[in-house]
Amino acid sequence: MVHPYLRRRAGKEAIEYPSEDIKTATERTLGVPLFQEQVMQIAMLAADFTAGEADQLRRAMGAWRRRGGLEPHQQKLVKRMLAKGYTQDFADRIAKQVEGFGSYGFPESHAASFGLLVYVSCWIKRHHPDALLAGLLNSQPMGFYAPAKLVRDAREHGVVVRPVDVTVSNWKSTLEEPIQGEASHRWDATLEEPIRAVRLGMTQIAGMREASATRIVQARQTSPFTDVEDLARRAELDAHDLRCLSGADARLDIAECARDLAVGERGSFARGAEAREP
Repeated sequence: MVHPYLRRRAGKEAIEYPSEDIKTATERTLGVPLFQEQVMQIAMLAADFTAGEADQLRRAMGAWRRRGGLEPHQQKLVKRMLAKGYTQDFADRIAKQVEGFGSYGFPESHAASFGLLVYVSCWIKRHHPDALLAGLLNSQPMGFYAPAKLVRDAREHGVVVRPVDVTVSNWKSTLEEPIQGEASHRWDATLEEPIRAVRLGMTQIAGMREASATRIVQARQTSPFTDVEDLARRAELDAHDLRCLSGADARLDIAECARDLAVGERGSFARGAEAREP
């Protein structure tokens, strides 16, 4: 339904109204039913559905993939449209569009509000992909894409994503200044501002507690951590905290030498956890 509407709006396809009833219901969308209310209106105007029958159709559209039951309404719609002089092809297309609404259809009020969110999100992604990623990561859990997919997509659009580092990471993900040459090949030179790097926050560490992350941030403000034991002591980390950090791609700069803590290996954090087991 969307593509015919876009073609008509762009002048690439003729706008047709098989009847005045269809024009009444779809004129504002160039003859293409886009919203659930329009389907109900077509059913009432072009197929003589009562208000109750139209409401039953609406309910069936929203539930047919879970419970079925849409076919009788489609058959009734086609039969009554044929009786009112509509062609078989047009009636079948309307019935098929009803099925499409069952897969992904919006009431007009929902479509307008969702469309605004989509427009704003697209604008931010185009102009500030770094801020969008940080915002989405800090809004987890969400019901759409997992953090790993968000990070992968951002990297494909020129965003540098830096791992959790206990010497600089906060609880939530933050933006950092980019290093020359660090950005990916998808760097977009047309942006008004350079894409900043996203530093993953400790909230991305599975099982990590915000209170523990807060103590880490507070402890490092006094002086840098000298080693893992110093980190554990000053931030008052227990065995659970150390296990979480040992299983993550966390980093710790020690004496001006940045060294990675191996993922999944029995490294310093893991030994510290064993030492502090109750």
